[in-house]
Amino acid sequence: MPVSATKTLRVAVLADSDTRWKWGALTANRIAPGNPENPDIRLDGYLLRGRATPTARQLEEVGVRADALHEVTAVQFLHAVREEPYDVLVLALVGGGVQAMLHGLGRVWQDGPAGRPERPVVVTGYVGVVYEKLADGLLLRHGADLVLANSRQDADRFRAVYEGVGADAGSVTEVALPFLGGAAYTGEHDPSAQQGRRPYTVVFAAQPSVPESRKDRAYLLNRLIEHARRHPEREVLLKLRSKPGEHTTHIEELPYQKLVQRCDPPANFRLVYGHMGEVLDRTDLLVTISSTAALESLHRRIPTVVLTDLGVREALGNHHFVGSGCLASWDQLDAGHRPVPDEEWVSRQGVAAGGTPSGGGSYATAFDAARARVAELLDRPGGLPPLAPYYTPVTAPGYLPGLLARHHLGPDGTPLPGAPAADKEPGPVRQIVRRAARGAYRHGVQRVAPVIRRMGEL
Repeated sequence: MPVSATKTLRVAVLADSDTRWKWGALTANRIAPGNPENPDIRLDGYLLRGRATPTARQLEEVGVRADALHEVTAVQFLHAVREEPYDVLVLALVGGGVQAMLHGLGRVWQDGPAGRPERPVVVTGYVGVVYEKLADGLLLRHGADLVLANSRQDADRFRAVYEGVGADAGSVTEVALPFLGGAAYTGEHDPSAQQGRRPYTVVFAAQPSVPESRKDRAYLLNRLIEHARRHPEREVLLKLRSKPGEHTTHIEELPYQKLVQRCDPPANFRLVYGHMGEVLDRTDLLVTISSTAALESLHRRIPTVVLTDLGVREALGNHHFVGSGCLASWDQLDAGHRPVPDEEWVSRQGVAAGGTPSGGGSYATAFDAARARVAELLDRPGGLPPLAPYYTPVTAPGYLPGLLARHHLGPDGTPLPGAPAADKEPGPVRQIVRRAARGAYRHGVQRVAPVIRRMGEL
C-alpha cells in the first residue's frame, strides 16, 4: 500500500493574507491523498509577517482551523521546514513570495537536512479569478510541483504561457476553487407569503482595491443606497472584507465604512462582515464589480450581476466575465433586470458544473487529479528531483535578485547577513515596535497617501 495512504500527512501552509490562508488551508485538505471527505492530515499554518498579516478577527472570520499557527518571516519559515519532516508544502503567496520560497527551499534541500534527504511536495496556485499579470504571476510560480488552476479555462491558459516560453507545463493541474459549496438557491423569498420569512436580500460584495478612486467608490455606494431607497421592502447589504486598519490581499485606501459616514442610508441598508458563505445563505441577488464572490454565488445558482457602470475594463477585472451573461448596470437592475448565466461559460469556470451546486457532479471530483498527483509524487522511488524554477540567475539576472532580496535572501537563495533570526521569537520591545510600525504603515496607506494623491491632482 502506498506510504501516502497509510500515515498521517504532515502539511505546512505559508500564507500572506487572510484570503490566501483560507485558500491554502482548504486546498491542503482537498488535495490530501486518502479519504476526500475526511483526510488524515496534520495542518501547520505559517503566516508571513508583512502588511497583510491577518488579525485574530480575520482568522476567526475565515473559520479554517490549523493544528498549529505561527507568524514568521521568510527566513524563519525556511528554518522550520528544514527542521520539520513535512510531506506537502502549500505556498499561498503573491507571485514574488512564491518565487523567493522556491529558491530558498531549493537551497535548504540542496544543503540536505541531516538524515532526511527527501523533500516535500510543493504546491501553489491562485486564490481566485486570474484577470491580470497572467504571464508575470505564472512564471513566478513556475518550479512548484503542482501549480493549481481553478478552472478548465485557467488550466489551458497556464499551459499556453509555460509552453510559450519553453518551460515545463507538467505542473499545471486543474482543480476548482476550494471554498465553493453551500446550499443551492431555491428562489426568491416573498415576505408576504408567510409570516416571519426574511425579505428579498441584495448583497453588494465590495473589493478592497477595485475601483480605486474616491469618485468611483462613492458612485457605487450611492447607487447601492439609492437601490435601498427605491425598494424599502428589500434588505440591502454591503458585504465588507475588512475593518478599517486591517488589510487583506489588496490594500484598501478608501474603506467604504468611511465613505458611508457622509451618507444618510435608509433603515433597510446595512454593512455586514463575516463568512461569505453565510452571507450567501440569505442572498437573492449578488452584485459586484469582479469579486471571486461572483463565482461562489454562481456556483450556488444565486442570481449574480457583474456591474458595467464603470465600464468593462481590465483595470476593474470585470472583463473576465465577458460571455458570462452576468454583465449589467444599476439602471438595468433598478428596472427589474435579472441575469441568466451562460452555462458553457459557467462550466469552463469550474462552478456549478453538471448543474449540481454542491455535493455532486464534477465539482465533487474536481480535486481527484491533484490528489492522485500528490500521492504519486509522495511515493516516487528515490524521492523528488531538485526544484527547477524558470527564473534563475541565468534567465533573469536583472529581476530575480531583487525578488529574493525582499525576503532577505541572496541570489542563490541563502539568507542575507542581517536577516531576522530564525531560531528565536522577537522580544517584547521588538514586538511593540513592529506593531507600531505596521500601524503607521496602514495609517500612511489609508490617510496620508490619499491626501498626497489629491494634492497631486490639483
